[in-house]
Amino acid sequence: MPTLKKILRHIPALLGVLLLGGAIYVVQREFRHLKIADISKALDAIPRMALVWSFLWTVASYGVLTFYDRLGTIYAGNVVSYARVAFASFCAYALSHNLGFAAVSGAAVRYRLYAHWGLTPLQIGKVVAFCSLTFGLGAMVLGGIVLFHNPKAVPFFGNWLPVPLMYALGGLMWAIVVAYVLLSRLLGSRRVFGHSVELPNWRMALLQVLLATVDVAVTAAIMHALLPPAAGLDYLTFLGVYLASYTAGLAANVPGGLGVFDTALLYGLSPYLAPPQIIGAIVVFRLYYYIIPLFLAGSLFTGNEVLLRGRGFLSQAARLGGLQEVTPDFAVTAATGAVGLCGLLLLCIGVIETPSDFSWIDPDFADVAATASQFIPSLIGAALIVLAIKMAQRVALAWGATIVLLLVAAVFAVVQGEHWWIPSVLAFSALLLLPFRTAFYRRAHLFSGPMQTSTAVPLFFFCVCILALAAFEPHVRWLDNDSWWGVVLSPDVPNSLRASVAFTVGIGAVALARLLHPGKVRPVGWSADSRLRYAALGAMPPAEADGVVWGEAARAAIPYRHVGGVLLGLGDPAGAPSDYASAIWRLRDLATQEGLDPAIWGAGPKLLKIYADLGLSPVRIGPDGTPLDTEHELPASSVHYLVCKAERHLQTLLPLLPELVAHDMASEGITPAYTVSQHSP
Repeated sequence: MPTLKKILRHIPALLGVLLLGGAIYVVQREFRHLKIADISKALDAIPRMALVWSFLWTVASYGVLTFYDRLGTIYAGNVVSYARVAFASFCAYALSHNLGFAAVSGAAVRYRLYAHWGLTPLQIGKVVAFCSLTFGLGAMVLGGIVLFHNPKAVPFFGNWLPVPLMYALGGLMWAIVVAYVLLSRLLGSRRVFGHSVELPNWRMALLQVLLATVDVAVTAAIMHALLPPAAGLDYLTFLGVYLASYTAGLAANVPGGLGVFDTALLYGLSPYLAPPQIIGAIVVFRLYYYIIPLFLAGSLFTGNEVLLRGRGFLSQAARLGGLQEVTPDFAVTAATGAVGLCGLLLLCIGVIETPSDFSWIDPDFADVAATASQFIPSLIGAALIVLAIKMAQRVALAWGATIVLLLVAAVFAVVQGEHWWIPSVLAFSALLLLPFRTAFYRRAHLFSGPMQTSTAVPLFFFCVCILALAAFEPHVRWLDNDSWWGVVLSPDVPNSLRASVAFTVGIGAVALARLLHPGKVRPVGWSADSRLRYAALGAMPPAEADGVVWGEAARAAIPYRHVGGVLLGLGDPAGAPSDYASAIWRLRDLATQEGLDPAIWGAGPKLLKIYADLGLSPVRIGPDGTPLDTEHELPASSVHYLVCKAERHLQTLLPLLPELVAHDMASEGITPAYTVSQHSP
């Protein structure tokens, strides 16, 4: 069973890789003759009124989303004014639409804002759960309509699955929605698999379904308004393509469905429109629905934080459900997302034909530039995608390596004679990262201690892969598209060479990831020796624990217990402050290895920023183990928090806190001892 759980835990990542690989294959096979000039013409051909209507549909879409939160606060039993709900909804959805990293989420924004407005942690958790469920209901209603109207409109599946089966799938979608409404009418609040499930009343469930249906329909209209008229492409047919593409983007588990969503749209709409027309519409759609809202929401949220600090409103966070001053770092997250976009751009340079006139530079350098062609940029693109993932985990080496690679790619693009905007985007992304060095505080495994086998092996393979790829390049420079993945997919290259390039790039990417990752965490049991080592750090050992996690330098540690689906750390790290961050992240890594979510009981205010980087939300807890219900101030030594993925576990953990932890008085400068109950959720 543990092995099966480990396998299942990796399925989403594997599915994402497969979908992204499928996207690259489709683009290479179907759209490799795209030209930037054709795309520019398609953008210029979009009528002004189409741009206006698309913008208005975008405003309407985000407007509909505000009612998700409005209904959610009613469902939670604490109605918030519409103006506040609209603000929270816009900031939360602008983030969740764009970002797939755990550093910041829409849930974190909602916890931050709604806590200021008086909602308890349980109530905020209900709002988050309500909003998360609502979109799926609308997608199933419209998906059923599309499958009954035109099953062939669904890309990939519509052409090879029998029509009766597509009808059955549409009926199943409707049945799920009807079942949800009926359960809301019949069940109300019940315990399911040990978890308390409280459904809204049936009237609200109906309104929820209607609202979600309108939301999905309006969002699809943003893109549909940008497309030119085409025979056979009515709105419902387009809706089928859009829903399938959006679902594929969600399943890929990449920010904004980047690459997968776009390629699915390209493939699904290709029978009706020319590729440049589709790409032009996708560019504007992403600008309207993703990019502009992200930066606008980031500016609004930052301004709100400044106002709250200036007016002294942050003291309200001490109330029941209040959260500490932990502001999601929009700028860093946006910069990290930009790195992923740059990586995808460099991967796709081989698809879009670009001029490569090297006559203006020295012949020797021109020969080098011509030789490299798209091979080097595509390798840099693959490396940037790996680095973006590690940047989301706050690895300092990933930050430095990313800036270097972006600048190298920008210089290379200039030498190659690419369109001016390509090196500009690459250089701007590097400059965007420069001010945020302090935000990347986690040491990579490569520099976390003396050279060991676990470091030397991936470093050796990484160097070998670089040398091997340099040796492969002269054999493929004659190809029109000699990017590494173009070589792998080209039928004109011997199979042995194709397999060698694919294997080498794969091994190189894994080796790079291993060098940047701290490595597998090996849990240390809670024994007499562990207690003594932990006590030697100046902390009072907890009465009970299942084990202890040590930082990368073995100078800080966190004891932990297993509580249901949570790996519960018992207090902040003890030991050397320089090793605190790595100990916290290693607790998170151990939780991930075991298929659990991390949480911290007894966290102090000083490390809440690091906990927020893990996507954990803090709730201020009183000495009796329950959330504070007054605004009174406590002595600094007794201020502590429960830090967890509140949208998943807060409703389960809060009722157990008085039993889970018995808070003992501790002497000054010594971490209090906590005793965790044997009970599990």
